[in-house]
Amino acid sequence: MRAGAAARGDSPRAMSAAATPRHRLGVALLLLLVLGGADAKAHSYEDALRKSLLYFEAQRSGRLPHSQRVTWRHHSGLTDGLEQGVDLVGGYYDAGDHVKFGLPMAFTVTMLSWSLIEYGADVAAAGELGHALEAVKWGTDYFVKAHTRPDELWAEVGDGDTDHYCWQRPEDMTTSRQAYKVDRDHPGSDVAGETAAAMAAASIVFRDSNPHYAHLLLHHAQQLFEFADKYRGKYDSSIAEVKSYYASVSGYKDELLWAALWLHRATGRADYLDYVVDNADSFGGTGWAINEFSWDVKYAGVQILAARLLLRGEHATRHRSTLERYRAKAERYVCACLGRNTEGGADANVERSPGGMLYVRQWNNMQYVTSAAFLLSAYSDYLAEAGVRTVSCAGGETVAAREVAALARAQVDYVLGTNPRGVSYLVGYGPKYPSRVHHRAASIVPYKHSKEFIGCTQGFDHWFGRRSSNPNVLVGAIVGGPDRRDRFRDNRENYMQTEACTYNTAPMVGMFAKLHRLARQEREQGPTPAPAPAPVTSAAADV
Repeated sequence: MRAGAAARGDSPRAMSAAATPRHRLGVALLLLLVLGGADAKAHSYEDALRKSLLYFEAQRSGRLPHSQRVTWRHHSGLTDGLEQGVDLVGGYYDAGDHVKFGLPMAFTVTMLSWSLIEYGADVAAAGELGHALEAVKWGTDYFVKAHTRPDELWAEVGDGDTDHYCWQRPEDMTTSRQAYKVDRDHPGSDVAGETAAAMAAASIVFRDSNPHYAHLLLHHAQQLFEFADKYRGKYDSSIAEVKSYYASVSGYKDELLWAALWLHRATGRADYLDYVVDNADSFGGTGWAINEFSWDVKYAGVQILAARLLLRGEHATRHRSTLERYRAKAERYVCACLGRNTEGGADANVERSPGGMLYVRQWNNMQYVTSAAFLLSAYSDYLAEAGVRTVSCAGGETVAAREVAALARAQVDYVLGTNPRGVSYLVGYGPKYPSRVHHRAASIVPYKHSKEFIGCTQGFDHWFGRRSSNPNVLVGAIVGGPDRRDRFRDNRENYMQTEACTYNTAPMVGMFAKLHRLARQEREQGPTPAPAPAPVTSAAADV
């Protein structure tokens, strides 16, 4: 049996269908619950934060440290890169298999870093800053190794096809550990650009606690961006093996803008902002209005980062008009999530499940939920800092900025169990969560309990098909989640819904920390009054 051997769910970047009037009414009711309804369920965001950081330890490849808290994992991938004469030991497995894919790993580290840049004080207040910094550094240490020359980056270790024919623990791996790189003759501007963004963002994170390391990361980030920009091309055209798993459907132009913005934030250098402004049209930064943000498609993140510069006044006069167009697209994304764009047809808004979950597509929809929650939260904070109280939607409607923050919280609460099934899609949190996660290491007896070798087919025969719960709880993982009707089937074979990925959890580190602070303030001061629900149109009344 071949389990989960297809792309991770970022098929062509078609925009999702518009929310129906019924969905809009449901969202308004959900926001009322979140902002102060008496029946709203209280969540322990502090517990969720602690558990989310454990997940990254479960995904570690390489030689595990003595401080490793997920004790059912052991050393693995200790010869990675050996055949190519380079040390590629370390990094993260992206999901429930054992390939190290560079593009989603880099996006994971970017989002972990962004979480700490925005909400690091909240993470520290919860006592988790040390673990969060370890999670970032486990990724960036690997990127330093993988960036072997200014114009050479190792972008993948392992082969997805052979890996997915095996069901075995990473400690027992017998599959190919072939490594694949991009260079000037085989470019990969998307993976190099995202890795540059990750290292630039991480350099900000380590600036105070480890300035030497921060300088090293920034040096690599600048070299990688120069390489990505000078030798342009899609990495899946250079590494054919990645096409079935993490194809770069959006191309590389969004990653170039994304990396330039992170380098601008890390350095303050005007030439990086000049790059973002000068390439705004040709790279689609002020043209694309896409209702998703993911490891593949960065445009919404680009637009929100650019809007931040406008709101803060961190730009030259000549940049202003272009940054205003970036902001217009950023607010279109925000309004699409809120279901408030009235212009743009069926693609104007993000679809909703009956329970209020943002729905983009069938495979691993939770990645879009968690990334949207983070973007909405960050943008609402940027607005508040600038004293801006409304968002302008396509078609002329304006929305109160606090509704943006409320929707972000509603999505987080949905993940934690405020949903029609009462299921927490954060594994290990709450009384009811998925117990048959599609994850090789979690589904097989721990290595420390049984060091007897488990082969490819043996794992399928004896462990994959078991109806019982996994012997190891993958604490902190956020699984793919329910379908557009809030339906979820907790089955190991159902990899579209039960496989977890590092980039699902990464944005939630910051969100859980922020919401822990807000929940504490609410307990001390009382809840914030709820905003008036969105007006119900005549069409909604007829549903």
